[in-house]
Amino acid sequence: MGIIRHTETEGVEVVTVDYPPVNALPSDGWFALAEAVTAAGRNPETKVVVLRAEGRGFNAGVDIKEMNADTGHTALIRANHGCFAAFAAVYDCEVPVVTAVNGFCLGGGIGLVGNSDVIIASDDATFGLPEVDRGALGAATHLSRLVPQHLMRTMFYTAGTLTAQQLHHYGSVFKVVPRAELDAAAMEVAKNIANKDGRVIRAAKKALNGIDVQDVHKSYRFEQGFTMELNLAGVADEIRARFDDDLAAQKRSAQQKGA
Repeated sequence: MGIIRHTETEGVEVVTVDYPPVNALPSDGWFALAEAVTAAGRNPETKVVVLRAEGRGFNAGVDIKEMNADTGHTALIRANHGCFAAFAAVYDCEVPVVTAVNGFCLGGGIGLVGNSDVIIASDDATFGLPEVDRGALGAATHLSRLVPQHLMRTMFYTAGTLTAQQLHHYGSVFKVVPRAELDAAAMEVAKNIANKDGRVIRAAKKALNGIDVQDVHKSYRFEQGFTMELNLAGVADEIRARFDDDLAAQKRSAQQKGA
């Protein structure tokens, strides 16, 4: 369990996220992911990094339980810094990052995917930002790299989701495959990149980042400031408590129906 890094084949390193049950990462997990992706890219033998996950879904964002257990704002600050580090590591990785998305991709998962170079998704994958429903903001920067501006706003305000097929329509997801074929499909693209001259690939990554129209680091940091404001004002605590109450009520209802 945790963040696992290994060399799959010549030129291809794989970073796997494995935090059961839903890959909601604690702060340390985000920092570990950042370190793994950065280290993989710095390896002179690496030409491409594949980012993938084990379990039911690719990523469910931050570990809300870690936040609720903290009476101050230390957990929130660490989570903010951890997410920033992980998203930046993907974007700034010295080689292209191919991300394989299975199941749900929520919250912080959008930050990782939006900063990736190539996205492969299973046919059951869904993408969304439930931040508004949790009293937080963030990763609209990265969602705007996946869908057109007005759709991004609608998704953000409503906390709605889109399917992999819909993102494929917009061109942000390169390929949609059955879940059983996801890893193979990601490796196929990775091996194609790994067959190129590594010096050219690394130069290409720098060039493409250099001509990007948006500074993803400053943009996301700006968003994080509003999340902190909502927490300082007590709004986030109130909404999270309401969310926890709703979950508890749903659990009681399910237990009564099963009795």
